[in-house]
Amino acid sequence: MVRAVMVGCGQMSNGWLTAIRETDALARDIELVGFVDLDPDLAAERAAQHGFTSAKTGSDLAAMLEALAPDVVFDIVVPQARRSVVQTAFAHGCDVLSEKPMANSLEEARELLALARETGRTHAIVQNRRHLAGIRRMKALIESGELGEITALHADFFLGPHFGGFREEMDHVLLLDMAIHTFDAARFLLPAEPTAVYCQETNPNGSWFSHGASANALFDCTDGATFSYRGSWCAEGAPTSWESSWRVIGTKGSVLWDGNALIEGAVRDGDDGFFRPTRPAALPEETPLEATGHAGVILDFITARAEGRAPLSVNDDNIKSLAMTFAAIESAETGRRVSISEETT
Repeated sequence: MVRAVMVGCGQMSNGWLTAIRETDALARDIELVGFVDLDPDLAAERAAQHGFTSAKTGSDLAAMLEALAPDVVFDIVVPQARRSVVQTAFAHGCDVLSEKPMANSLEEARELLALARETGRTHAIVQNRRHLAGIRRMKALIESGELGEITALHADFFLGPHFGGFREEMDHVLLLDMAIHTFDAARFLLPAEPTAVYCQETNPNGSWFSHGASANALFDCTDGATFSYRGSWCAEGAPTSWESSWRVIGTKGSVLWDGNALIEGAVRDGDDGFFRPTRPAALPEETPLEATGHAGVILDFITARAEGRAPLSVNDDNIKSLAMTFAAIESAETGRRVSISEETT
C-alpha cells in the first residue's frame, strides 16, 4: 500500500481521484492519507466528495508531511508553486508525481532535476498521452521498420474549447498548456531528439484567449528528420482529437493516425512507375493496457517505485519535452530559429 498526500485540490484533482477510485489496481494499492490546498475548506470538500473521509486535510504541506510521513506526493498545484511543493516533498523523503509542466522555467526544471539526484528521490510528470493504446500501437509500428527510416512527423491540433478561468488569461497558452503534450508525444514516437525550432505564434481575430491561442512550429531533429506542429485553441468546428491528428512519413511509406484508434497508410511495393505501387501498411496488433490516460501514468509511477525502475515520464526525460516548449516560446517571441538547450541532463 502506497500512502499518498495530494496537494492542489482544484478542478484537476477530480480527474486524478476518479482515476484512482475507478482503477482496481490503484484503488487497491494507494491510500490517500492527506489533502492540502491553500483553501483548507476546498481540501476537505474534495476528500469528502471522493469518499476519503478519514484523510487529514489542511493548508500546510510541510506540517502534513511531518505528521503523516507518506510515501509519495501527488502534486497538482499551479506551475508557479511547483518548485516549492517538490522541494518540500523531497525534504520529507517523498517521491513526487507532478502535473505538467515539470517547472515554471527550464532553470527551475534543472534545479529540481539536480535536487532529485541529490536526495535520491523519484520525480515523474504527467504525460498521459504516452499511456494510450493508439500511441503505443503507433510506436510499435515505427519501431517495426515497416515504414523504413522516419523522415518526418506532422501533427495538427485544432479545437475550440471555452475553458473560462486562468487559461484565458495566460501568455503562450497553447504552447505552454497544451502543445507540450503533443511535443512529448512526438518525442515518444520519434527515434531522434529535436535540436532546434522555428515557431510562429498568433492570437487570431475572434480568439477568446488573451495571448497565443494559435501556433505553428517546425523542429529539426538529430538524424535529419523534422517534426511540424500546427495548432489552435480557437478553431471552431472540424475538430481534431485532443491527441492531435498525425501523418508519419518514412523512407518506405506513410501512415495517417487520428490520435485515437484509427491508423491507415501504405508502403512501397515495387520499383517501377511514375508513382510506385503500394500495399496497405502492416499494422501491429493493439496491446491492451491495464490502465490508460491519467490512471496509466499513476499506475506506472507506483509500479516503477515497487520495481525499482524509472517511470516512463521521469524528470530527466520530461525535461527534454519542456525544453522543446520553452525553445518554441523563445522563437515565437524573437522571430528567429532557436536551438533547443542541451543542458537537460
